[in-house]
Amino acid sequence: MARITLHDFAPADVNRGPWIPTSLSNNPRAGQWSSERMSQGMIADYKRFLMTDGEGIRCSLYVSGCPFHCVECYNESIWDFRAGHPYTQKLEDQIIEDLAQPYVQGLTLLGGEPLLNTGILLPLCKRIRSEFGHTKDIWSWTGYTWEELMRPGETPDKLELLQYVDILVDGRYIKDLHDSLLQFRGSSNQRIIDVPKSLENPHDPPVIWEKLHDQERFIPSIYGKDRAQGEGDAS
Repeated sequence: MARITLHDFAPADVNRGPWIPTSLSNNPRAGQWSSERMSQGMIADYKRFLMTDGEGIRCSLYVSGCPFHCVECYNESIWDFRAGHPYTQKLEDQIIEDLAQPYVQGLTLLGGEPLLNTGILLPLCKRIRSEFGHTKDIWSWTGYTWEELMRPGETPDKLELLQYVDILVDGRYIKDLHDSLLQFRGSSNQRIIDVPKSLENPHDPPVIWEKLHDQERFIPSIYGKDRAQGEGDAS
């Protein structure tokens, strides 16, 4: 993809969250982007029974469209809100059927930018709560920081969707802060947020997920060392 120009659209704003603004993505002002204006109701992918997109065995829905344009984003191919295929009732019914499996812990919302696809995701999340209550959890990734979402002037549909989300992984991917040891995150500015606890005092620093556990060493290096020690013991 051709090199794009990135902007800070809110240079006068302060306290926008860790490492924001960044020169490695777009930085919106409050309410600048909305699902109503931007979403095309498109889905990039739906994957069942994964263990990589949050805690436990999960189903993952990838929505299309993201204007943050983080440098070296791994999902650059779905920045376009027209990418993929339309979200359908058939797909929604399949998601509900998959979530009904007793070994599935919940649904994960990714993209693309979930908070700019609330026209799809709000009805889905409401249905999940109606059919499963809180026996299935909902995780979401977003390029917004918690502080940006709490700014006056942000669109109310984003805050409404947060009412249904249990865990939010917030913040842009910042390539200069990339760290492969992080749990469920790509760069160290991102946080895993307990949404219900954070909403109790929404303008305080968000409450971090109590199960956060980053690695201390690369897994391949651990295996390599253990293997070498094992071979040494056997010789």
